[in-house]
Amino acid sequence: MKIKESELILNPNGSVYHLHLLPGQVADAVITVGDSDRVEEITKYFENIEFTVQNREFKTQTGSYKGKRITVISTGIGTDNIDIVLNELDAVVNIDLKSRTVKDQLKSLDIIRIGTSGSINQEVPLDSFLVSEMSIGFDSLMHFYKSDGVEESEATQAFITHTGWFSKKSEPYIIKASERLVKIFKSDLTKSGITATNIGFYGPQGRVLRIPLQDAEINKKLASFQYRGLNITNMEMETAGIYGLSKLLGHNALSLNALIANRVTGEFSKDPKKLVERLITYALERITNV
Repeated sequence: MKIKESELILNPNGSVYHLHLLPGQVADAVITVGDSDRVEEITKYFENIEFTVQNREFKTQTGSYKGKRITVISTGIGTDNIDIVLNELDAVVNIDLKSRTVKDQLKSLDIIRIGTSGSINQEVPLDSFLVSEMSIGFDSLMHFYKSDGVEESEATQAFITHTGWFSKKSEPYIIKASERLVKIFKSDLTKSGITATNIGFYGPQGRVLRIPLQDAEINKKLASFQYRGLNITNMEMETAGIYGLSKLLGHNALSLNALIANRVTGEFSKDPKKLVERLITYALERITNV
């Protein structure tokens, strides 16, 4: 079936609407970052860069690291942007943009998020690297798609029971990372856990400035939840969306987190830039095995 122009919007040069990417420009291995400035913090290690394109917060560079072709793209903040990035990345590789039809043979991308995050668990110390083996989303993105079979429904119900989840909030969903990518990126230098993906930075992450919270104990409830040996260890704003859409589209996804804050102790990293730099070099060495 031909996809309508209003559903798959293309630019005059034939590129996808927001990302401005064309077929052939996306490598099989994709690194996502939140901040557009972080794209070049990664690609400065590349032997070559094929091209650079940017529209709004979405900046993309594709090049090679130790012979491995990699695309690095910034997503901005939040799962609303992840909805754009994942769908348009998939469109570039799995839809014939000229005929507006889905290709007979679909490509599966390896998508690795490199980002910063705050720990809510004392056992996961400041300045750690964390591999998100699962993510719990509080953002409702997955509820707009037919997602039966990709969610960990047993884990979700256990979480709702554990926290006494307020019914007016969006029902959470839990998605696993790619088991293959977890094995590649886990080491004695990393911690593992369940990453909470929040809809906002302040109230949804338990921060209070002037507005009181609906549940002042929410972070304690999250930190005390355990499922199959994994605790909710940290908070950020993209991972669950990446995991969920990747599963639905047939891609492999993993989130790597530099823990620059500990919400329990109130500490913040003395040198977050150096910590992120270390995570970048760690990820690049591992990605050559993908």
